[in-house]
Amino acid sequence: MSEYLVIRLGATANELSQWMAVDSSGARRSQPAEGPLHEAVSDIHDRDVIVLVPSAEVLTTSVDIPVKGAKLQAALPYALEEYLAEDIESLHFAAGTRRSSGRTPVSVVSHERMREWLAWLDEAGILPNSIIADSYGLARIPGTISMLLAGDFVFINDGSDIELVMQGVSPGDALAAIGALDDDSAAADTDTEDEPPAASMPRHVLVYCEPGDDERYQHDWIAMRHELDSVDVKLLPDGVMPRLAVTVATGVGINLLQGQYAAKKEYSGLFKPWKTAAMLLLAFALVGLGAKAADYYLLTRQEAELRQMFNAEYQQMLPGAPDVDDPAAVVESLRRRIGNVDAPPVFLQTMEQLSRAVSQNQTAKIQAISFRAGVVDLRVSAPDVATLDGLQRAIAQNSQFQATIQSTDQDGETVSSRIQIQVAGS
Repeated sequence: MSEYLVIRLGATANELSQWMAVDSSGARRSQPAEGPLHEAVSDIHDRDVIVLVPSAEVLTTSVDIPVKGAKLQAALPYALEEYLAEDIESLHFAAGTRRSSGRTPVSVVSHERMREWLAWLDEAGILPNSIIADSYGLARIPGTISMLLAGDFVFINDGSDIELVMQGVSPGDALAAIGALDDDSAAADTDTEDEPPAASMPRHVLVYCEPGDDERYQHDWIAMRHELDSVDVKLLPDGVMPRLAVTVATGVGINLLQGQYAAKKEYSGLFKPWKTAAMLLLAFALVGLGAKAADYYLLTRQEAELRQMFNAEYQQMLPGAPDVDDPAAVVESLRRRIGNVDAPPVFLQTMEQLSRAVSQNQTAKIQAISFRAGVVDLRVSAPDVATLDGLQRAIAQNSQFQATIQSTDQDGETVSSRIQIQVAGS
């Protein structure tokens, strides 16, 4: 289970910070602590750091833009420009996860404040994993208005899309500001038959406050119970920090570290467990490449030496001949010139088979023989066609050769023919 150190910054660099450790289920892992920001470093250990910043410095709202990712980030400044008093170029926009209502929550803060908070954290030696407005420490409960009293600030949400931080107001004034105390009948009278009635405000209120605030606002609780269905007050004996911490540790809130402030991914930690194996693999690869390179170098030298030896012998045989780049081709050419090639002696074998065929058909006479490219052409005379046919079948008798009668002419009492002989299958 993941553990987090949640740090809540003060409004100024000199104001004390608060921090405590919690896990992803919302359980506490340490007691709340307070002190200078740099003292929180000793409690980080291997925990992720969630930093809460004052909500008075962060505008929280929502938009209905049907895009995601980079397109949404680019569209936010222009979608909210008319509602902002400052130049959008001086503001940083961060988007959260789209809600079931179809609206996307947005946090807006000045670049100046972002740089200031990051400078405080850097000076203290703290690298945050996320920076969230502390108002998100008040959980949203559907169908319930939630309130958190923190000093002179009131955090309030309606469990849907309304989220406000008000300063110097009472709980009753905060409810009135969001319309929770409006008379239902009056709201119903404003509806027309052509327009659907507006969604009604929840009639149940859950308040988190410290014991001192509970005593101070007793009259507010009484008045609110007369106006609403229920008002439940939860006391925070250890202050507001535990409530804020356990909520944001469950993944609630918009991380302001987006866009230009997004944390740079560190990949070194991912490869650390494989460092030894990677080094051994790299060593084996380098050894293998080195061996291949050495073999290639030796073979190249041997080839050069053999070529040099061949050229020396070749030039002794043919004085003045140029150096040869392909000795194998030259040797093959010389062998063909002197008739010493690896090809089988087709002509002699053909003559041997022809001799056998003529001895079986003695009335056939060979008039002429030619040999070219492994093919023997015969000019033959015979007393009749049957003798020529017998000669043809005798030549092809052992299936090594095939004989084809190319032409046949009657010449007086004899028949002249041209027969072609070649190796079977060629």
